[in-house]
Amino acid sequence: MPQLDMPLKQLQQYEGRTPRPHDFDEYWEKALEEMRATDPAVELVPAPISVPYAECYDLYFTGVKGARVHAKYLKPKGLQQPGPALLHFHGYSGSSGDWYDKLPYAALGYTVVSMDCRGQGGKSEDVGGAIGNTLRGHIIRGLDDAPEQLLFRHIFLDTAQLASIVMDFPDVDPDRVGATGWSQGGALTVACAALTPRIKKAASVYPFLSDYRRVWEMDLAKDAYEELRIYFRLFDPQHKREDEVFTRLGYIDIQNLAPRIRAEMLFGVGLMDSVCPPSTQFAAINKVASPKRLEIYPDFGHEGLPGLHDKIFQFFADL
Repeated sequence: MPQLDMPLKQLQQYEGRTPRPHDFDEYWEKALEEMRATDPAVELVPAPISVPYAECYDLYFTGVKGARVHAKYLKPKGLQQPGPALLHFHGYSGSSGDWYDKLPYAALGYTVVSMDCRGQGGKSEDVGGAIGNTLRGHIIRGLDDAPEQLLFRHIFLDTAQLASIVMDFPDVDPDRVGATGWSQGGALTVACAALTPRIKKAASVYPFLSDYRRVWEMDLAKDAYEELRIYFRLFDPQHKREDEVFTRLGYIDIQNLAPRIRAEMLFGVGLMDSVCPPSTQFAAINKVASPKRLEIYPDFGHEGLPGLHDKIFQFFADL
């Protein structure tokens, strides 16, 4: 069988290469304190789409550092008691997308909320404010500033704050909330489940933002990870700060958050994925201590994985 990365047996034992900062847990506890102290000032605006079984809204809330974050919100009609909810996160540079692909869950009585990441393809606000490079890439945004200025810190917190908002909705049972996404969305699913232990189930497909040093060592700092190469070429051309840089990135490496997860997990992995290499995904997967299930596609890369949407739909059916 063709092989891009390690053999599967080795992948299942792999623990990652990116350093974990010594104050990692303290860093995220302080971040969560900042999030909890932020008034979300939730605003709901009726959306120009009509279906017989759900009300659709544009939802806005204030995240850390004052950014207004947008999400699509679908509220089922006719609920007799609080029901399940599903959080959806999109791929890198994308957006929450059309209403269409959220409607099947709403038809089943699920509240569905799909977030736009700051500064990417949707309606959320990027307030900036970090010293250093802002030209290319969100991974490296804030890398030359204090660790508290890393942009993905803020985006990870947005997922947790949105989960908290949704869990407070009167139509939602806070113990029946799930999360899902592919690529960057898969990474945000991991982050959300890690920072919100009450998440019940989560489905993450070929998660991004994991094991940055492994990506670099595989010479795959291109495509979605190209900004790693750009950063070194512009700001550390002789790699004198390489250890420092990868340690700093460890704050926003999902493999370091994964041990916090309590949700039941489903992971989708393509073993020929050259965008998010399988070993980087397994670095996070192997650190999840809660029940987990893997759907492995040996011949597939960073692309559609046949039948997986149906499997994810069934995975959430008992929420």
